[in-house]
Amino acid sequence: MSRSLLYTLIALSSTVPAIGCVGHMNQESIQSSPVPAAITARQSAVASGVEAATDETTSAKFEIRPVAHRDFGEPDADQRSPTESVLTIDGKRYRLQPLKEESVASSSDHSLTAYESAPVLEVHESGQVGLPPEPVVIDSMGQSSEVAMVAAQMVQMNLPTALAMIDSQHPAVGLAQWRTREAYAALDQANVLWLPSIQAGFSFHRHDGNYQSSNGDIVDVNRNSFQYGLGAGATGAGTTNTRPGLVAQFHMADAIFQPKIAEKTAWARGHAAAGVLNQQLLQAATAYTELLEAYQDARVLEESRERVRELAGITSDFAAAGQGMQADADRMQTELRLLDSRLVGGQERVAVASARLAQAISMHSGETLVPMDVTVVPLELMAAGADKASLISTGLASRPELKESQSLVAAACEAYKREKYSPFVPSVLLGYSTGGFGGGLGNDLSDVDGRYDFDAVVTWEIRNFGLGERAARNRTSARVQQARYEKLRVLDQVAAEISESASQVGFRRQQMDLTQQAIATAERSYDSNLERIKDGEGLPIEVLQAVQALESARRAYLQAVTAHNQAQFRLQWALGWPVGDGQASMAY
Repeated sequence: MSRSLLYTLIALSSTVPAIGCVGHMNQESIQSSPVPAAITARQSAVASGVEAATDETTSAKFEIRPVAHRDFGEPDADQRSPTESVLTIDGKRYRLQPLKEESVASSSDHSLTAYESAPVLEVHESGQVGLPPEPVVIDSMGQSSEVAMVAAQMVQMNLPTALAMIDSQHPAVGLAQWRTREAYAALDQANVLWLPSIQAGFSFHRHDGNYQSSNGDIVDVNRNSFQYGLGAGATGAGTTNTRPGLVAQFHMADAIFQPKIAEKTAWARGHAAAGVLNQQLLQAATAYTELLEAYQDARVLEESRERVRELAGITSDFAAAGQGMQADADRMQTELRLLDSRLVGGQERVAVASARLAQAISMHSGETLVPMDVTVVPLELMAAGADKASLISTGLASRPELKESQSLVAAACEAYKREKYSPFVPSVLLGYSTGGFGGGLGNDLSDVDGRYDFDAVVTWEIRNFGLGERAARNRTSARVQQARYEKLRVLDQVAAEISESASQVGFRRQQMDLTQQAIATAERSYDSNLERIKDGEGLPIEVLQAVQALESARRAYLQAVTAHNQAQFRLQWALGWPVGDGQASMAY
């Protein structure tokens, strides 16, 4: 009987073929290659795994990717050994070597060990390290080919680690913090609005033809003038008021009120950044609990499948011995297949939860995150039986979103004051220029000597016969009212979130107690039914209902604990405290 071999392509040339095989990588090229952008300072756990895999790759001198070849002919004995052959593709020659099939995981394995297989590190020709899952075709002896996925890089993580990765390098947090810096830069600019600016340079002016003198006469004059130093643009007997050397031009209302407006706006941006940080911490904590729940749910399904598999074997033996019906054996096989389907769904939930956690903490989504916690335990972040009124009072005093809305109200009020008092304060133009100036008739440019100019202009403005002023006041007054109503909306939202989260914590704690009792009764039912079957009383199919009840009770308890923990995190976030694991006390 012919035996199909699983081969590995190893390039005999220095170039990488178009089919995607990984090229030759020597030690010098690996050391000189740039660090991938996906590995940052916040991903030290990932970086250590990459370095270890890179060292392994360096010692091997090349990267190996498994590829299946079916029905490949035997090589000539005089050209190569029985276990080696040469394959030519697009003019490139490759040596084929056998690879043990045990090194590739089968896709039919529903156990969580499929997620714990050794990572495959891929070194590209560019020198970057990548971790995408690659399809591997497996051709078993006497079986059809299947496609398995090599597991991506595994990264173990616990809740404190996930929360610690929400820092200034996180996209959402970094964006909010840079907006705060922008607001404080605008405040600095508003504080120096009244300071003069410096303008230095030179100017040249020439006039040919008719010119009107100061007494009204029209004269034909050909002249030119030149100026340099602080300020430029003076012509004839005029002053340097177009480009003064030192110029301060501002509205007194802006100099008085713009710093106050910018200060309140900067406060609002700072509180908004704190709110974004708390929100991202909440999302990371929630995503981690979902990932932990997905892994625990998969383990519950595995244990339930093991029980059903044992019952299926007993039921088949009863049917073969004539002590039971074949229909019962088929019923057990049906339940076994349904459990297999639920296990596949559980693996899907693990993969999805890992991707969501990676997004929440801004990690590479191709890396598989594995929780370090052994099991899900209830977290007690808040004392049981806390008064809702006191909780709401605490939240209204601490929530950064409410502080942000209050700061925006204050900024809107300062903007209204600016429009209210602007007609009564002047606009100011102060200019001082010094430098050289000279000129003459025709093409003559002489008599260049020092020159000094100082200009002071103060004007009051009433826009559009006063109608523009009234419109500006109405516009800013409307913004004040909008900001106040927005503050009331946020206040109601904060109170509702605190009340809702406090209620969820209480009711979900009761659900945990009830489902925990259900697990105890389901285990007693399963043990008693199994003992009765072993004693020869009844049929094995009668135990199936107890197995299903135990599985449902354990999954319900798992969901209740996860929902309780998420409610605890949400209540802490609703109170305006940063979501962290340092205050958590685990109750077993």
